[in-house]
Formats: sequence, structure tokens, C-alpha cells
Amino acid sequence: MTSKTAGGLVGVVAGETAISTVGKTGVGLTYRGYNIQELAASASFEEVAYLMLYGTLPSQAELVSYQQHLMALRTLPTGLKSILEHLDGHAHPMDILRTGCSALGVLEPESATHDQYAVANRLLASFPSMLLYWYHYHRHGQRIETVTDDESLAGYFLHVLHGAPPDELQRQALNVSLILYTEHEFNASTFVARIAASTRTDLYSATTAAIGTLKGPLHGGANEAAMELIQRFQTPSQAEQGVMDLLAQKQVIMGFGHRVYRISDPRSDVIKPWSQRLAAHRQEQVLYEISERIEQVMWRERHLFPNLDFYSASLYHCCGIPTELFTPLFVLARTAGWSAHIFEQRKNNKLIRPDAEYRGPDPRPYVPLVERG
Repeated sequence: MTSKTAGGLVGVVAGETAISTVGKTGVGLTYRGYNIQELAASASFEEVAYLMLYGTLPSQAELVSYQQHLMALRTLPTGLKSILEHLDGHAHPMDILRTGCSALGVLEPESATHDQYAVANRLLASFPSMLLYWYHYHRHGQRIETVTDDESLAGYFLHVLHGAPPDELQRQALNVSLILYTEHEFNASTFVARIAASTRTDLYSATTAAIGTLKGPLHGGANEAAMELIQRFQTPSQAEQGVMDLLAQKQVIMGFGHRVYRISDPRSDVIKPWSQRLAAHRQEQVLYEISERIEQVMWRERHLFPNLDFYSASLYHCCGIPTELFTPLFVLARTAGWSAHIFEQRKNNKLIRPDAEYRGPDPRPYVPLVERG
């Protein structure tokens, strides 16, 4: 196979972007030129979301205004609440976000007065509300209030999930995780969003397509699979033996390796210390030690490094977040990145329609049905 027809489009440049760099030697991961380590160390998710959508970091006044704007957009329309109540309580939460996004697109369609920025901010603000309204209604029979006075998405999510103001370290850790999940160039879901946008469809439709793509376990579901693996073991020694057994059976260990990175995932290097710190704070050090032993075994046996999903799993667990909500958290963050790419695609649009190399039968004549026996 030539590089032009490489499986999975490996090595094929499919477009240009000014939003992020990924896997570039000597550059690392950047968001609009800002190093991800610096953003994770100092910024709020709302600053990064503003950077994604508007192209620059906000001033103090702009950030306060933006946070207040997002807080005002958290409420859900009555029609959407009704839909969420009628959805299957045992459905995967990713299906809930996909359906909720599509439904909101009918209730509040993109238009001249409700433009792409308004839609992107509405989704950023209301996705946590959609997810947790459905979750609490079907798990606890509660129609929750979707407005709190917490200005951050991380704090709001934890507050509504647990029904009480969050632990500050948990809020900080979740904020870092959201920043790291915000953007990652032409990953599968982002590329799908750009393909949809290239047809001139609305932002809701492009985002719905992206959510459906992220749901796939080869893209967004690795953090859930990582947590399920970690929870199988009681001690680091058990984890080592268990992973060795899985490798002997040629099982795939989710949360390791990456399509783009070859030496390490720079996002994992940021999230790992937060996982360790939070595990110690919550007195769940064994959970972290099991995770670290799995990492050691995977590097020793397969020379595979953990990606962002692996240590995010134990971090989310230590925030008291149910495993089924791990991948939806990816959506809450990546909505900012998807929206930025949709905006960029629309700015200099050309329909994305690649060629395919035909490998089927040679031309052959049609045989009438009566002659086919």
C-alpha cells in the first residue's frame, strides 16, 4: 500500500489548522501556540475554551464576563428535560449527550440570531446539565436544579453530581483534565466534525456526528476500559501478574500507546502527578500504585507508554465520578475543540470528499434474472 492509500489515512495530510500542534518534534502539544503544560499549570478550562473559540486568551474582565455568560446558559428548556426523562435510564451516557445535542438543535436552531458562537457556548454550558439531569432523574428519581453559583465547569459538574460544593483539590484536578482533553488536532471525532461542517450543515449536526465518533472504544472509551482493568486487582503484584496473563493471551490493554506519539503522551505526563496527588488526598494510594505497576509492566513488556486516558481514569474515580460518565467528560471538554475546528472549516470551506482506490471486480455485464437460474 502506498502512503496515499495507507490504512486509517496514516501519514496523509488532510488539511491545515492553526488551532493546535500534535506530535511535532521539538514543539510538543500546543493550543494556538500556547504550551499545554503551561496552560494546565495556570489556566482555567474557561480560559482555554475562550482561547479555542475566540483565538486569544481573555483579559480578566473578559474571563469574568465569559464565565457569567456560560453560567447563564446552564438551564435546560422544558422540552429537552422531557426528552431526557423519556430516554432509557440504562442507555450509555454518550447516547444521551448525542441525543440531547440533536434535540437542542431542534429546540434552539442555529440561525442568524443564534449564531455559531452562541451555539458553541450553549453546548459548552448545557452538556453537563443534560448529562446530570438524565443521570439523577433515572438513578435517584430527582429533577435536579441545573444552576449553581460555581463559575467553573469542573466545579459545577462535581457540585451537581454530588449535590454539594466540591472538594477544592478535586475541582482543580478535574479542571486540569478538561484542559488536557480540550483539543488534539485531526483526531477521529474532530475530523468527522470538520467533514460534516464542510457540507455546510449546522453546528449541532456536526457536533452530534463528533459525539457518535467519540463513543467508539478505539477513540474515547479507553478511560472507562482502563478503570475496569485497574479495579480488577487488589495489589500491585496482582496487577502485574494479571497484565502479564492478558498479554500472553494477546489481549489489548486500553490506555496505552497512541496513534501520533511515539515516545510519550505529553498530556499523560501532566495528569499522572495529579492522579497521584488526588489518590493520596483520598487515601486511595493503592489504586495509584496499581496503576503505576501496570504502566511499568506495559513499558517493560511492550514498550508502550500510558496515554491521557490511563491516569485520567484513576483521577476521575478519586473525584467520585461513576465510570460510565468518564467518556462524557471527554465530550464536555472537547466541545470547545470541535467548535473551533468547525469555525475554522467554515472560514475557508471546501467539501471534504477524498478519493478511494477501487479493489472490487472488473467490469462485468448484467445478467437478467431469468438467466441466473
